[in-house]
Amino acid sequence: MTQDVEMKDNHTPSQSIISSSTSTMQNLKEIAALIDTGSYTKEVRRIARAVRLTIGLRRKLTGSVLSSFLDFALVPGSEAHSRLSSFVPKNDEHDMEVDTASSATEAAPSKHLPAELEIYCYFIVLLFLIDQKNYNEAKVCSSASIARLKNVNRRTIDVIASRLYFYYSLSYEQTGDLAEIRGTLLALHHSATLRHDELGQETLLNLLLRNYLHYNLYDQAEKLRSKAPRFEAHSNQQFCRYLFYLGKIRTIQLEYTDAKESLLQAARKAPIAALGFRIQCNKWAILVRLLLGEIPERSIFTQKGMEKALRPYFELTNAVRIGDLELFRTVQEKFLDTFSQDRTHNLIVRLRHNVIRTGLRNISISYSRISLPDVAKKLRLNSENPVADAESIVAKAIRDGAIDATIDHKNGWMVSKETGDIYSTNEPQTAFNSRIAFCLNMHNEAVRALRFPPNTHKEKESDEKRRERKQQEEELAKHMAEEDDDDF
Repeated sequence: MTQDVEMKDNHTPSQSIISSSTSTMQNLKEIAALIDTGSYTKEVRRIARAVRLTIGLRRKLTGSVLSSFLDFALVPGSEAHSRLSSFVPKNDEHDMEVDTASSATEAAPSKHLPAELEIYCYFIVLLFLIDQKNYNEAKVCSSASIARLKNVNRRTIDVIASRLYFYYSLSYEQTGDLAEIRGTLLALHHSATLRHDELGQETLLNLLLRNYLHYNLYDQAEKLRSKAPRFEAHSNQQFCRYLFYLGKIRTIQLEYTDAKESLLQAARKAPIAALGFRIQCNKWAILVRLLLGEIPERSIFTQKGMEKALRPYFELTNAVRIGDLELFRTVQEKFLDTFSQDRTHNLIVRLRHNVIRTGLRNISISYSRISLPDVAKKLRLNSENPVADAESIVAKAIRDGAIDATIDHKNGWMVSKETGDIYSTNEPQTAFNSRIAFCLNMHNEAVRALRFPPNTHKEKESDEKRRERKQQEEELAKHMAEEDDDDF
């Protein structure tokens, strides 16, 4: 009995390793067959499905499994096989034995190697290097893949190429060499435009915008965005990124209304799994709303998984809402490192004027008449001549329409006028009109996003096609969460 137990304990780990590696290798071979079929029939949807299945397998990839797959998919001794094999380490002896045995028993692919399968091998090796955080080797591998892509012009490769562009930029960003590839990205975007590679255009445009914004080159980013072909939004992930970058550009250019709309739309369209991306969108949207004079709702700061990340912005919002300049300075100094890391410190400096204006509005509501020295004291102005500064601030607020008051220069008073009924003005009508416009815009976008199977009015769908379509929809739904998380 004791010997039987010991034998089971000794062989269980190796058996689990064998079954795991075998299933992963088998899945990769099925993906290779899917790519081969898509290449022959020129069906882009099969290539896209292969990429989605790969994203689901990326956590199971090991060096030995990849090495065996390269021996299976590529011609041994070829240039691509030699280059890619040099990036893949040999990890586990058990995996090596199983993969070699399984690959030898099954038939190798045909001698004619489709370009899609070769590019896919570059993609899966690059994905493995990124997950292993070998960014220096990932740079070399991604550069080789981009050089290979320049010689291929097939629409069936566009899906894989767009992923390679993304990880190409990511590997250089992680090593701090993002500026080196700007010229290459511009040339790739030019080639994608000439080749009518729409998905590649969207991906490369976002990568270029990210490249410019990383170095605070907002003017160059806006020039590129305005002159680039119109963004058609073939990918929801790329469209969300584009809206986020557009919102950042509009914020820096003081176009807060357009920036708010873009940032809120990006946060709303982003997948639930993309938590980090939604946090960044909410941070910028909060600051834009504060710069517009609005106070975000408390529910924004209590979203699931965002409480800790948005805590500094909640305290900042509280300081702006109260209009306490001293509290605003305290919060700004307390979370200076966080704001600098988020690259929002310059926007927060702009909020000082809003804090003063909010405090002045509260004073005008509370007092029908108050002296300018008392205004300076309540606003906590720490300048050399606070009374003169308070007078200029009050005058500017009256001119901008922030408060309804007058200045008695003779006695040094700020005299507030009686508050009228807001419903007698056009402000409720304007707010109601903006809500209706928002709902109509959302409805129109939903209608444009509707998709129907082709030729439904001409021919009736057979049972076999219906089962195949349902299977593809189930696989798409299964891998969508992991794919969205990876993209963001």
